[in-house]
Formats: sequence, C-alpha cells, structure tokens
Amino acid sequence: MRIKADVVKCQGYGNCVGVDAKHFDLDDDGLVVVLDEVVDPSEMETVDAAIRSCPVSAIWRAGADA
Repeated sequence: MRIKADVVKCQGYGNCVGVDAKHFDLDDDGLVVVLDEVVDPSEMETVDAAIRSCPVSAIWRAGADA
C-alpha cells in the first residue's frame, strides 16, 4: 500500500501528524508531507487512523490493496 496526499486540499490541521508522525509531517507552509509513501502491512492500522483523522480527506491509500 502507498499513501498519497493532495496539498491543494490540505488545510493544515495536522491531525494526521498527531496520529502518525512516522508517515506524515507538515511543511513550512503548514501543509501535509508524506514522509514514507510505502506502508508496511503492520502499520496499516495507524495509517488508516491518520487518514480518517483528516477533516478534508487530503490523504488516502493508493495501490492494489488500498
């Protein structure tokens, strides 16, 4: 699975970083940055929680098992 982000949609809430700082951060403009696009299956629960925490749906799973 991979993680994708739409910085145009991102409003900089930072919820994703609060849930999963391993995969998400905010840049100097306060917009989401995906630190590691490839997710180990053992980390999917945390990544999914971070995705659900985004109030504007700016991050999502992509790939065959998304």
